[in-house]
Amino acid sequence: MPFPDERQQAEVIDYQPQWPTEFARLAGQLSEALDGRSAAIDHVGSTSVAGLPAKDCIDVQIRVESLDEVKDVTLLAALGFRCRPEPWNRSEVSAGVHCRKLVFAPPAGARPCNVHLRESDGQNARYALLFRDFLRADELSRRAWGTFKRRLATSVPDLMAYGQIKAPATDILMAAAESWAADSGWSAV
Repeated sequence: MPFPDERQQAEVIDYQPQWPTEFARLAGQLSEALDGRSAAIDHVGSTSVAGLPAKDCIDVQIRVESLDEVKDVTLLAALGFRCRPEPWNRSEVSAGVHCRKLVFAPPAGARPCNVHLRESDGQNARYALLFRDFLRADELSRRAWGTFKRRLATSVPDLMAYGQIKAPATDILMAAAESWAADSGWSAV
């Protein structure tokens, strides 16, 4: 759920070539704030896939050995990041497995982003990487996913409704991604 200063509408735009650079800038800030606590900082979500239309919101995944809610919130709050309070931003189900997470919004007025803290060995961390890597590798799926997201955002511009409708379609996409992973020998390294 967006904070009052964030966009409330789902708007999908063409891929922007500056997204990787903007991710790198965010990753540098976050790495410094976490002071070696992260195992990896990944560019995930649609903005991490060249050529894929997306909402202009960078998704960052920070993989940590173990979530420490008090410490993690404190470290990121020092940079102005705001922990999203909704229950669905504290846990998620990936491939039938309940996983812990924390999601942060950017400081008020900063570049739109979502920062996802996930445990390195969590199914949800793997899921985010598989989503990205599958869409990078499979042009047909990338084009179809982009077309679907554009049409959905046009017909359902409310951000919350957009996300709720997109979730079951994501499950279908990820079934194809799992087949691709098995066939190609992909692993979340």
